[in-house]
Amino acid sequence: MSRTYGDLMGSAHDGIRGIGLEEVAEIVKTPPSDPASPIVIDVREQHEWDAGHIPNTVHVPRGQLEARIPSIVPDLTRPVVLSCLSGARSLLAAQTLHGLGYTNVANFAGSFQAWQRAGMPVEAPATLTDAQRRRYSRHLLIPEVGIDGQARLLEAKVLLIGAGGLGSPAALYLAAAGVGTIGIVDFDVVDESNLQRQVLHTTDRVGTKKVESAAMTIRALNPEVKVIGHDEVLGEDNVDRLIAGYDAILDGTDTFDVRYTLNDAAVRAGIPVVHASVFRFEGQLTVFAPGVGPCYRCLYPTPPPPELAPGCSVAGVLGVVPGIMGLLQANEIIKLLLGIGEPLIGRLLIYAALDATFTELKLRRDPACPACAFLWADETQIVQEPGIRSVLAPA
Repeated sequence: MSRTYGDLMGSAHDGIRGIGLEEVAEIVKTPPSDPASPIVIDVREQHEWDAGHIPNTVHVPRGQLEARIPSIVPDLTRPVVLSCLSGARSLLAAQTLHGLGYTNVANFAGSFQAWQRAGMPVEAPATLTDAQRRRYSRHLLIPEVGIDGQARLLEAKVLLIGAGGLGSPAALYLAAAGVGTIGIVDFDVVDESNLQRQVLHTTDRVGTKKVESAAMTIRALNPEVKVIGHDEVLGEDNVDRLIAGYDAILDGTDTFDVRYTLNDAAVRAGIPVVHASVFRFEGQLTVFAPGVGPCYRCLYPTPPPPELAPGCSVAGVLGVVPGIMGLLQANEIIKLLLGIGEPLIGRLLIYAALDATFTELKLRRDPACPACAFLWADETQIVQEPGIRSVLAPA
């Protein structure tokens, strides 16, 4: 004998716990990215979600639930609350999860309608065009990114100091990720010796200004990205102007003088800098976030003797090493822009290519640092947690 819709709903009610508005309101105070907390999953369709949704919930349309839930909630014991418009679809979805082995599943009775009737806050996600949804579709599937995160990337402005071995791979992946504005500071021209590692450039562009070559490659990859070229040498007289208005800076320089100049200006402006350096088979990476962690002068109070820190043109470098480090820099930039994960603030990551190992060292701020000590004069005013919001806008 076939079962009716009422039969299905009745059997689902028997096995699934219902929870109310107050309990859901308490749960969504914590971001869903915290694996130790319950998670609320909205199973409505895309157009319903776009019209408005409960803050700190995750959107998975009912028809995609079985396929996507293992990656979103890999722990079968994590508390999961299902929500929809009225509580009907979410009840059946909760029963489905129970059948998949999830042991702590509940249904939000009344769901979004009850939430709205109570006058609770509703978020409407940033809108993306159809073309953007297709291009960034894999980002949209990640709860830590989603539509809101992608919109944040599209609005972000990142400045690359150098379009060389580090800046090249970083620029490609930041552009591919949809970072809306990429500024590039580089005064050099493309040389044949660059092509072993500087993948923004091509053989037919030898002799071309690097900022022009970089812009051509980035626009070919993602025409939506705005590229701002600064064909000049970064120095004391122009650094404040060059970095103004950017959310984050990627340091791809190769001289200590420029690094110190950039560091001091970034500290003054409160802009985080993702720093990397390479030497033959080794790379180093860290994040300098003003008011949150140490700066470059805390790490290197004075430059080492030239014989201990020769440039690539003297010491050489394995071409893939700056590629690896540049990609790691891009990863740190994206984490900062999205406010996710644990940025390498106060941590120095060392990569050794010959044995494929990573070593991490703790970095401490220098209380007497001539560049950043003033930020710590009143530590009660300093935000201690990493993240782009705390970096750019200390409390």
